[in-house]
Amino acid sequence: MNPELSWVLNDLLQVPGARHAILVSADGLLLANSNEIGRDDAETVAAAMSSMQSLSRAVGPFIGSQTPGRWRQTLLEYEGGWIFLIAAGTGAYLAAAAAADVDMEAMSFRMQQQVSALGKAMTTPPRQSAGSDA
Repeated sequence: MNPELSWVLNDLLQVPGARHAILVSADGLLLANSNEIGRDDAETVAAAMSSMQSLSRAVGPFIGSQTPGRWRQTLLEYEGGWIFLIAAGTGAYLAAAAAADVDMEAMSFRMQQQVSALGKAMTTPPRQSAGSDA
């Protein structure tokens, strides 16, 4: 887990009604979580979110197209709120929980902004040559 990425997830919670956020690897490992969710709960949700994105991609052809395109987002609605799940780069997913009255457009927009910030935070600059031309 990378606690240095928590700031990006905590910023997502500035949307009124946002509750929790986690960053998940494709194989279900918790990469980071916002402060409002405990690590044990975040790890459980991370494993489930990995499965959810896999299922979401598998049912893509159900939309009625031979080529449904890339999976972008999964929304789960409950009486008490929403779960948003989006791609956050190669092999990573961003999941967030929000209250039932959250502004869904604002939440989706902020998540896209955070994915951009995560991409920058997780990018390692190329190594510079140590002086050899080889």
